[in-house]
Amino acid sequence: MFSIKKIGILGRTYRHLNRYRQILTILFKYGFGDLIERLNIDQYVEVGLQMILNKKRSLKVEKLSGSERIRMVIEELGPTYIKLGQAISTRSDLIPAEFLPYLYLLQDHVRPCPFEEIKDILESELRHPIEHIFDFFDKTPIASASIGQVHKAMLKNGEEVAVKVQRPGIKDVIEVDLEIMFHLATLMERHIDEMAVYRPVMIVEEFTRMLEKETDYSVEAANMERFARQFRSDPFIYVPKVFRGTSSERVLTMEFIKGIKISEVSLIDAAGLDRKLINSRGAGCFLHQVFEYGFFHADPHPGNIRVLPNNVICLLDFGMVGSVDRNTREDFVDLLEAMVHRNELKASQIVLKLTSWEDEPDIRLLQREVADFMGRHLYKPLKDIKIGKVLQDLLDLVSRHRLRIPPDIFFVMKAFGTIEGISLLLDPDFDMVTEVAPFIEKIKLARFSPGRLTDDALGVLSEMLQFIRQFPRDMLEITRLIRQQKLVIKVEHRGIDPMIRTYEQISSRIAFSVIIAALIIGSALMVVSQIPPLVFGISLIGIVLFILAAVMGLWLLSAILRRGGL
Repeated sequence: MFSIKKIGILGRTYRHLNRYRQILTILFKYGFGDLIERLNIDQYVEVGLQMILNKKRSLKVEKLSGSERIRMVIEELGPTYIKLGQAISTRSDLIPAEFLPYLYLLQDHVRPCPFEEIKDILESELRHPIEHIFDFFDKTPIASASIGQVHKAMLKNGEEVAVKVQRPGIKDVIEVDLEIMFHLATLMERHIDEMAVYRPVMIVEEFTRMLEKETDYSVEAANMERFARQFRSDPFIYVPKVFRGTSSERVLTMEFIKGIKISEVSLIDAAGLDRKLINSRGAGCFLHQVFEYGFFHADPHPGNIRVLPNNVICLLDFGMVGSVDRNTREDFVDLLEAMVHRNELKASQIVLKLTSWEDEPDIRLLQREVADFMGRHLYKPLKDIKIGKVLQDLLDLVSRHRLRIPPDIFFVMKAFGTIEGISLLLDPDFDMVTEVAPFIEKIKLARFSPGRLTDDALGVLSEMLQFIRQFPRDMLEITRLIRQQKLVIKVEHRGIDPMIRTYEQISSRIAFSVIIAALIIGSALMVVSQIPPLVFGISLIGIVLFILAAVMGLWLLSAILRRGGL
């Protein structure tokens, strides 16, 4: 598990100093010097800030847009930041929409690790020489990314496998970057009001949880086994086998799959496979994951879906999965039904139920925009409604109102768009609304099944009994605190921090000005009184104090001008 802490603490500052300097230098190189100053980093970490800010920027960089420069910064900062950019490149509810097209372009430019380093990790993790485990191990990886790389191999029993091996030292690199990222996000929320609304600390925390799962290959192995159990009774959905004996947290050995990528339509046709049948099985597989099991593949792009002989669907890469509980699935079904039946009031209420926010949204404005949204998308024949496009535009609407969608619901919406796009590629006449309808109906009927009604009634009764038992105790505790004058009521002043910072800045400038004035008056008295030692008849101490006052005055003036004027 990664540890993200405030690194202003002295003990952690030195550990991160070089990397911090590197990050700030790259930010300044691409024209974000004003951001560095506004973060007030020098108050927390001594990183040679003045030396960084005195460097010259390239004129070519200054001609680029802010979004382009952000993409270039992320690519130069390395794997952790590229992963962050890729993770939020689809999250229109978390970042301004104008950045999204540029973050889509982020790519991992990572060279494969030398085989000797990979061999050391394999033998360390599996506790045996590589020759004792594999009959054959290809030294050249078939895929390479920022966290790990994949090699083709053959086990002693003759089975072909794909072996995913984590890069050496990558966890340490990620942890240092995450801690610095967390510190920068904290400073953004504290010092930059327009950034605080996007809650950068929350983004970093969510990203950290995602990376914790991606860097532990035993989690991916468990995901694969869970998917295999879900579809064990379906002969047309296949999940590669995991070899636990040759897997660990840093090594994942799985069955090697040779199928056709689902987007390669010409190869599917050449193999004599049935595109419509493949499409039906693939879409059904995804809908079962979401609506029946509540555990789904969160990254179902074409590269992660293979077609095997007999029109069998095979899923790959289970590092990113999502889960939705029963109540959330039912809310999502209600949202889809409200949109299909053009009930804007109910749709608005469910959107608010599924999301969270800092400031209370304008409910009337939201309802008007939902009504307009439905008018643009849903007043057409059902077969012409594209659910993926509808959900994507709904995400854009939600982000405009500063509403935040839980990550797993967001991944469901994005996955719908991806699956629908693949389905239309395989079968241009595909109708996602028709495919979804039976699942919606099944979930609605399940609410009124005898077993479900009994469970709900027992749950409500249990909560009522717990409340009846606990309420008198809570009242007695409150009464005791009041009697002992220990009851504390916490009042939080929202929006007062910028005003406090302004007052602190004013106070500091006044104090500094008083010191400068005192130095000038003191030095003048010394010069007039000719306090020795004298140089050409003038007090040397007075001259030194005059110079010190001048330097401090110029420094104060420079600081004021850098922060936006007098």
